[in-house]
Amino acid sequence: QDQLVQSGGGSVQPGGSLTLSCVYSGDINSRSCMAWFRQVAGTQREWISSIGADTAPAYRYSVKGRFTISRDNDKNTLFLQMNSLKPEDSGLYRCAAAPATLSGCEDYPAWYSYWGQGTQVTVSK
Repeated sequence: QDQLVQSGGGSVQPGGSLTLSCVYSGDINSRSCMAWFRQVAGTQREWISSIGADTAPAYRYSVKGRFTISRDNDKNTLFLQMNSLKPEDSGLYRCAAAPATLSGCEDYPAWYSYWGQGTQVTVSK
C-alpha cells in the first residue's frame, strides 16, 4: 500500500510556476517531518526543503525566496510551490517522510523512511 502519492510536475518555461503535491497515509501523520528532494540522472539525491510539526520550514540556498513548502494536515497533503523557475531546477522531485517518533528534521536522505514515487520537473526554453 502506497503511503506517499505524488502529483503535479510537468514542463514549464523559465520564470514559470509549478505546484507539487504529496498525499500521505498509514504510519505518516501530522507529527512526521516531511521533505522534498531532487535528483538529476547521474547525480546524488539532494535536499530541497523540509518542514516539521514544531520546526520552521527550511530551504536549500539555491531555492530560497522562490520555493515555499507547506502542509495541510486536514487533507494529509504536503505541497511545494515553485515560482520563478530556472533550468537548473529541473529534475526528479520526490517527497519523503520520517517516522512520527523522531523529533526535528534533517537534510540527509537516510533520515527519511518513506518516499514518494517521484515526479519530473523540466524547465527549458
